[in-house]
Amino acid sequence: MIMSQKIRRFLYGAFVVLGFYYLVRQQAGEAFANWGIALAFDPFDDQQPWKERPSWQRAWLVVHLVALLVVVGMWGVLTFP
Repeated sequence: MIMSQKIRRFLYGAFVVLGFYYLVRQQAGEAFANWGIALAFDPFDDQQPWKERPSWQRAWLVVHLVALLVVVGMWGVLTFP
């Protein structure tokens, strides 16, 4: 059974917010994990191929991925001095 769009959007938003919460608490590893899980719940139409998506949707997901990589870098700096 395919998960409904509303549930996916809610889960995406919840994991993004939870990631920010952990980032503010300076727990970069937890923020990374939550933002990574959030990407699994694509908030947009997952039946639409990548090349057919509007530019703003692709930009949103790319920015999300870049933020995830920045948090990984922060985690590495904070964990391994």
